[in-house]
Formats: sequence, C-alpha cells, structure tokens
Amino acid sequence: MRSGRAFFVLWLVFAALYAATLGPRLVTPTENNHFVRQAEAFLDGRLGLPGIPPGSNDWACYDEDDARAAERIERAARRGERLAAFESRRCDDSAFRAHREGEHWYVSFPPFPALVVMPAVAIARAMDRAVLDALYWAVVAGLAPACLHLLLRRLAQLGRSRRSAGEDLILTVLFALGTVFYFVAVQGEVWFAGHVVAAVLLPLYLMAALEGRHPLLAGLTLGALFLTRPTTMPFGLFFVAEAITGLRTPGAVPDARFVGPLGRLGAALAATGLRPLLLRGTLFALPILAIGGAAMAMNHARFHDPFVFGHEYLLIAWRGRIETWGLFDYHYVPRNLAVFLGGLPWFGPHGYLRISGHGLAIWVTTPALALVLWPRQRLDAGMRTLALAALLVCLWNLGYQNSGWLQFGYRFALDYMTALFVLLAVGGRSVRSLPFLAALVFAIAVNLFGAITFQRAPRFYDDDTSQTRIFEPD
Repeated sequence: MRSGRAFFVLWLVFAALYAATLGPRLVTPTENNHFVRQAEAFLDGRLGLPGIPPGSNDWACYDEDDARAAERIERAARRGERLAAFESRRCDDSAFRAHREGEHWYVSFPPFPALVVMPAVAIARAMDRAVLDALYWAVVAGLAPACLHLLLRRLAQLGRSRRSAGEDLILTVLFALGTVFYFVAVQGEVWFAGHVVAAVLLPLYLMAALEGRHPLLAGLTLGALFLTRPTTMPFGLFFVAEAITGLRTPGAVPDARFVGPLGRLGAALAATGLRPLLLRGTLFALPILAIGGAAMAMNHARFHDPFVFGHEYLLIAWRGRIETWGLFDYHYVPRNLAVFLGGLPWFGPHGYLRISGHGLAIWVTTPALALVLWPRQRLDAGMRTLALAALLVCLWNLGYQNSGWLQFGYRFALDYMTALFVLLAVGGRSVRSLPFLAALVFAIAVNLFGAITFQRAPRFYDDDTSQTRIFEPD
C-alpha cells in the first residue's frame, strides 16, 4: 500500500476507533473545554475570557489592582511569609464567586491547540451549536498514529530502518492502542487535547528534520510544538545533528586531531559545507524566533511578563508548592520518578482493582518500550541525538510540579513517545517474536481498560484528592 493511501486509511481507522471509545462524550461538550474558550476569545479579538469561567478547574486569574497587590504583600509580611512576585497579582479564591474590577481570567495553557480547534468553533458559532470537542480531538488524534507510520516508512526508505511495512504497522498499532495515547485520545479535555496535538506535530517535525532537508518546515512544526508542549524544545537538537550529517561531504575523512565527543562534532563540522549549514540553520531558526516572539508578546499583554504563560496564576489547591519551589525544581523529581517507574495498581476492599490518581508506571502500560534500552543495531549520530533529546525532555518533565494528575498512566511520556518508537524501529529488535507480540496484546488490553474506565468508572480509581497518595495505603 502506498504511503499516502496508508496514511488516510490509518487515520480513518484509528479516528473511528477513538470515536467509538468516547461513549457519552461523543454527543456532549466536555466540562473543561479550555481551548474552545480560548478559540472563542481569539475570534472575538480578545486574549482573555469575558467573565468568570465555568467550573473551577485550572483557570488563571490575574489581578491588576495595585492596592490589592500591596495588601497581599503586607499580609504576607505580617505572617513572616515569603511572597513570590507573581503571587501578589493572583486573585483570591473568592474570584470564582464574584468578579471584581481589575481581575482578568485567562487560559494559561499554550495556545496552539486553540488555533487547531478554531475552525470547529467558528462553524459551530455560525450554526448556533456547541462544539463537540471530544469528538473533534478524537478525529485529530487519529492523525498521530498515521503520521508516525509515515515517519517510520520514511526512515525505511532512507535506509535508516530495516523494518518492513508490516513491522512498521505493528509498531503503529502499539502506539495507537497500546500506550497511554489511547486513554488520552478519548478524553477531549484541555490537558489531553494538548497531548493529542503534540503527538501529531512531533512526527511531522521529525520527518521535516531528517537529514536537515526541510529546515523551514522543521522550524514551523517545532515552533508549534513550543506553543503546545514547551518541554519538547530539546528536540531541536535532532535537527542540528541531522543538518550537520546530512551536509557532510561524501568520502570526507575525519581529522585525526579531533578526539572525544566534541572532537567528533568538530570532525563533522569540518566535513560539512559551512555556508549551506548556516543557510539551513537560519531557515530553521526564523519561524521559531517569530513564534517565540509572538508568544512573548501575548504573555506580556496578559501578565506583563514575556516569559510567563500564566500557570503561576492558576487558582489551584496545591499552589503553595508552586510558590515555594516554582513550576520546575529538583524537589519534584523523587515523587514524579516514583510515578514514572513505580505506579502500580492494587486491590481495594471490595476486590476491585484500584489505580492511583497519579496513574500507572510507563513499563506497566507499555512494557515493550524497555527494548529501547537494548537496541540490536548501532544507532547513527542523528538517532543518538534523538535519544539524548528524548532523555532531556523526560528529565524536564520529571522536574515539573505535577506528575500528570489525574491520569490512567504517565501521560507526560507522550512528549517523547514518538521518539521512543523511532528508536524501537531503528534499534532492530524483533517485533514478530512471541514475547513482543504477547507484550503488544497485554499493552492493548491494559490501555483499552484505561480508555474505557478513566473518569467513567470511579470504582477502579483511588478516591484520594490530595495528591499525597501514590501507592497502596498501609
């Protein structure tokens, strides 16, 4: 089957499967449709929301009243507390009950998914109907495994993967139905929608970055990734490595003076034409700088700080830890690592399987990913750089103030999941062996359970709401 035809067939098949798994979400808007609200604001020419948002889940409120800010600082000083600069501008919890002059509500999640859903919002407005956002994101989610398959076949065409079309299809099915992407694809709500969009963008970026052939497209897709999941930025290293090796002069012999990792980089640069490398680097950087500049301007217009998306102004129960440690800190690593590697289910008092709100470990939801650690084939420079970038993204997420709560499995792994599947493909380990196929069936069963039960069958999930319980209580 030709790649283009395979792409559309896979898109339709997986979109249909995701839509069929939606259940009641198929015909009603989700409760936390933040990106739909942001799209409505953009269509109205606004950056923020018109008034108090519905519900109380992860909305950012910024208070421009100088007197109230001074009052908060004074109260904190009397209590002997340290008050972060952003805290003085964050609204009180009472803001959900009454709007006050100077308080402005915003969606603090990076805005590219709002642009993706904007056509559906515009059409729904014209028809005077609500946007069925869960269905919309399920259709978009079908693009992710289709794009991954396209990427895997492209690697085979370039001779960098020895996989057959059938083997690439097995890996695609594993990604689509045997990873946490399955439960994410059928939620529709704000956090999950962001992961869906990023899962489509990442394979598109990696395809554009291969051999540095499409620098402008690579820059555009990486910029869009930044406006979706900012922690994916280390994947920019992959384009750099690909551009250097892709422009290397055929037959060039590395200089013996170059020793060690930096020396190998120097040898590669010495064998590369500097002018075309600079041209590709410039074309790659320009859209990233333009998109980053637009994001900074938007942040400044909302929060008077170009480097703040607004998560600091969320009115959430655990904002105290953000005030103390910030959004990213080593302090969060032990807890997040415990979820990443140690999240296991247990049996509750009535015999039901119970899963923590922090979710299951990555090796429980997709055990076959362990093969990434033992490739059979030697990885080339580009793939080693891809592995390094995935590791950096993983470490960045492990330092985040949130483990991914609430979730069925460790959803932040989706920020680099596509890279892991590329490494599986080029690593050469058999995907037709009985152990791998058994792991595939197990992963599909586990993630189908998650897709059907998460936020629909509470008896299978721990009822702790404090985020303090990761494991079975004593």
